[in-house]
Amino acid sequence: MKVAGLGFKKDVTLASLREALAAAGGPAGLAAVATVSDKADAEALKLLARECGVPIKAVPVDVLSGIATPTQSTLIMERFGTGSLAEAAALAAAGPRARLIASRAVSQDRSATAAIAEGDGT
Repeated sequence: MKVAGLGFKKDVTLASLREALAAAGGPAGLAAVATVSDKADAEALKLLARECGVPIKAVPVDVLSGIATPTQSTLIMERFGTGSLAEAAALAAAGPRARLIASRAVSQDRSATAAIAEGDGT
């Protein structure tokens, strides 16, 4: 199961999410997109999921907290307890033995990040 984790600013656009996802490897083969629960109902994310034909997996912040990620952001660590929201969401949603196949990629306007993980989904 291949999952794209997404982190983004409140006013993110569909174009920024698309760009970050493309930079991380694109939507081919994705089973889902994932983000922290309080961002899962963002309109741009819903549009991206519909475009990719995949569901959105909402990951509770307490699940993200403590997930080790190769990319480290002080701001994200303070807010979510992990170094990269996109990487942690991808890993959490892809299952307990998931591994990153694309680390965090950032849109040019810096409003969206994406990472892709592969796992068994359980």
